Amino acid sequence: MIKIVTIIGARPQIIKAAALSRAIASKFADSISEIIVHTGQHYDENMSQVFFDELGIPAPHYNLNVGSGSHGKQTATMISGIEDILIKENPHGIVLYGDTNSTLAGAIAASKIHVPVIHIEAGLRSFNKAMPEEVNRIMCDHVSTLLFSPTQTGFQNLLNEGFKASVNKPYSANNPKIYHSGDVMYDNSLHFSSIAETQTDVITKHALQKNNFILATIHRNNNTDEPARLNALFNALYKISETHQIDVVLPLHPRTSKLLNTNLNPSLLEKIKSSTYFKITPPVSFLEMIALEKNCKIVMTDSGGVQKEAFYFEKPCVILRPETEWIELVECGTAIITDADEQKIISAFSTLTTKIDMKFPKLYGDGKAAEFICSEMLSNL
Repeated sequence: MIKIVTIIGARPQIIKAAALSRAIASKFADSISEIIVHTGQHYDENMSQVFFDELGIPAPHYNLNVGSGSHGKQTATMISGIEDILIKENPHGIVLYGDTNSTLAGAIAASKIHVPVIHIEAGLRSFNKAMPEEVNRIMCDHVSTLLFSPTQTGFQNLLNEGFKASVNKPYSANNPKIYHSGDVMYDNSLHFSSIAETQTDVITKHALQKNNFILATIHRNNNTDEPARLNALFNALYKISETHQIDVVLPLHPRTSKLLNTNLNPSLLEKIKSSTYFKITPPVSFLEMIALEKNCKIVMTDSGGVQKEAFYFEKPCVILRPETEWIELVECGTAIITDADEQKIISAFSTLTTKIDMKFPKLYGDGKAAEFICSEMLSNL
């Protein structure tokens, strides 16, 4: 029996953790013990607790309740709390997801006291270190013992940074093992796809026509905090909706909601509020999001995870950022990077919604990435 400590803190990590917890419960209950630590980085009820309830994730054994704050203050508080838990629990390894401050804090706390780090979503790169996430993921990778990349591109990024494709046991931070494992989020999307159709009413609740609405999400700091960018994004969405007479569903992140009144041009805000096409909602649950992704015409987002989920459900995607970690989506022609450029967004919408014979190759594994990760942890920790 091995013991792992899983660190979660932000909404996407909670969802990703469901895949691993589900694999442990169904296939590895007799050999892997999981201790879940919630840092409290996302503390809003709609952004956190609902996912535990809806996805059947075991309740956290610990909650650090760090809440919001500056990067330094938030990360420091988490490092201290995680270190105390690791010393108490003495696990065989710590599982970290993605690229948040919770990820960075877990990597620092564990590496300092020589607890092996298992990084899920290793190797992803935007090649833009102005993004806090880029710094977090690079630093986590370079203190990890087992690195699981969801894509071949991520695996190649690790090779480019000096990791070796083949090494001998024992594995450590000085002798790490890297894998192209497939994506745990693809596991989740397959698992919850049919459930979402029967357990949510989000499509009928908002009177949406299947395959004939835009699903949009906007939450990144540089998009919400900079008025020029936020206005460009909403201007583009408004013009597309009016020109094409198509609904825009926008589940609004709490950060974006707070900033609309201060950063959006008053006349534009009024037009959006009075528009019959704009359907601005509170944050939706994971199952509701899957239902929206499965049934929309196109996705427009600055979220890394939502880009992939669009691909899982064979929907084109406009990427409202200057770069993407999921470059393979752009390379296969199902996504276009526009940044916060109004004309590029409008053009990308037109291009993607009129493109014929769009291909969605199987880039993210076979839906059993979590089982593979569990097997490798069991063999190598």
